[in-house]
Amino acid sequence: VQLQASGGGLVQAGGSLRLSCTMSGRTFVNYVLGWFRQAPGKEREYVAQIYWAASTHYADSVKGRFTISRDNAKNTVYLQMNSLNPEDTAVYYCAARHRASSSNEYTVWGQGTQVTVSS
Repeated sequence: VQLQASGGGLVQAGGSLRLSCTMSGRTFVNYVLGWFRQAPGKEREYVAQIYWAASTHYADSVKGRFTISRDNAKNTVYLQMNSLNPEDTAVYYCAARHRASSSNEYTVWGQGTQVTVSS
């Protein structure tokens, strides 16, 4: 299975971006999808995740500003990011874990897409 992320870029504070991540090689609906990010000099942190039935969960730092969604027909998960601020600057990664896994660990990772928010 492979994940291909896209949609990053440079945006001014207060602006919006939408990230996309497309899965190939497996049955998309069987996976929980997540977004993570890693800022320079910091550890990777959790952003949001969406389950096969489309329930969602967010980190407190992005709640109310970011929205995760999935289109099972397109094998794609999205991250709509609004009201961006410079602290959101990071490389964003999509990840997947099988819904039947006994572990909550994400086992498949995309290549990352850079998001830079200027002040």
